[in-house]
Amino acid sequence: MLVGEDSEGETSEDSEEEELDLESKIVELQKELQYAKAETVNVGQRAARDRNQALKYGGASLARRLIPVVDILGRAIESAESGESSESVIEGVKLTLDGLKSSLESEGITQIEALGKNFDPTCMEAIATIPCPEGKEPGTVIEVVESGYRMHERILRASRVIVSEGDS
Repeated sequence: MLVGEDSEGETSEDSEEEELDLESKIVELQKELQYAKAETVNVGQRAARDRNQALKYGGASLARRLIPVVDILGRAIESAESGESSESVIEGVKLTLDGLKSSLESEGITQIEALGKNFDPTCMEAIATIPCPEGKEPGTVIEVVESGYRMHERILRASRVIVSEGDS
């Protein structure tokens, strides 16, 4: 019977060891779970901070390109006020416009070509229609009142146009 008693004692010691091992694993897993939760919160906060920074400073690249254009416009106004020839002022304004267009294009902003094209309601707004002139197709843009712009594939402002109408 001593043998039986020893085996019962060993079994209870083994089960106690198993229980302690399981408890330590539980504690370890709880710690890992806490770390994972904390990391999830940190990732969310970091993403929100990055998103706010992107919104706040997203236009910085365009602003850096436009600041020299503002300076050139200021000089053009000073030239006009000091009585320099209007030709040099006009040339300066043309150069400024070219600089602006180049700055916008480098940011993916392009002007919508509308004149002479078929009316496209996805990027154009017809503000008037006129009878179709000879040699033109009905639905053709006759005049652009206000140019439209798109940024990559998104329309920033639709072109405001006058369209020819008539029988097809």
